[in-house]
Amino acid sequence: MTTTIDDVAGTPTRQTSAQPRRRNKLAAKLLKMNWTGGSLGWLWLFIVMVPIYWIVITSFKTQANYFITNTFAPPKDPTFENYKTVIDNEIIRYFLNSVIVTAGAVIPAVLISFMAAYAIIRGAGSRFLGATMGLFLLGLAIPLQAVIIPVYLLIIKLQLYDSLLALILPSIAFAIPLSVLVLTNFIRDVPKELFESMRVDGASEWQMLYSLALPLTRPALVTVSIYNGLFVWNGFLLPLILTQSPEKRTLPLALWTFQGQFSVNVPAVLASVVLTALPIVILYAIGRRQLLSGLTAGFSR
Repeated sequence: MTTTIDDVAGTPTRQTSAQPRRRNKLAAKLLKMNWTGGSLGWLWLFIVMVPIYWIVITSFKTQANYFITNTFAPPKDPTFENYKTVIDNEIIRYFLNSVIVTAGAVIPAVLISFMAAYAIIRGAGSRFLGATMGLFLLGLAIPLQAVIIPVYLLIIKLQLYDSLLALILPSIAFAIPLSVLVLTNFIRDVPKELFESMRVDGASEWQMLYSLALPLTRPALVTVSIYNGLFVWNGFLLPLILTQSPEKRTLPLALWTFQGQFSVNVPAVLASVVLTALPIVILYAIGRRQLLSGLTAGFSR
């Protein structure tokens, strides 16, 4: 700390240098850093990125160059011929089927789960709603593989076999339990005073649901939507059991078919892998902030 004389007023003024304080704060931050965790994080990132890098660069190689060039060397003459081959094999149809099944399952599941979670929280004293919550929690303990035969028989009885609706209905049922659990915890954290104040102002339950609960639980809605979207998009067992015709295939089932069709043409198979994963990567890039906010909100409360 130094003392100087003001040239105009002639009064002493004190000037405090902020540089030593900044150095101390920087040193404190460096000491608090988790170097082990950071190093392991970078190592895990490297492990994850290596196969992704190999898949992408190989998809731009020709079949002949794949066998004679270095595995991790980028292609000297990149080609889109593999992507053209995959697109010519009706991957667009399979992509549209996956979009229809995913959107048709996620949107109703999230809407039903949101309204169910709101009813459970707002009617906390009701025995019926408490038993309903217990049924939702019981649904978390039942894996898809354990009930695939009853689901198959139900679809046959409903005459929905080999249709996209046969994939949508079970996907909705399996997406609801976890969605209700997540959304219930979020709506429970909304202060009751806000609901009471809107009730005094004459708002109905639907108005409180749309104007109050919906905006405050948007991160949770995005989180469960992306999670359920990933589950339905990558689903393989339901399309394998409940569909038969090639016109009803989704992308995971089509990718399995491509592996048998292009078993020798590895670049073509990897091109189909890139096209299958690309929509999920774009979806994550768009909703990354909301997704992380929803995942970490429970730890910050």
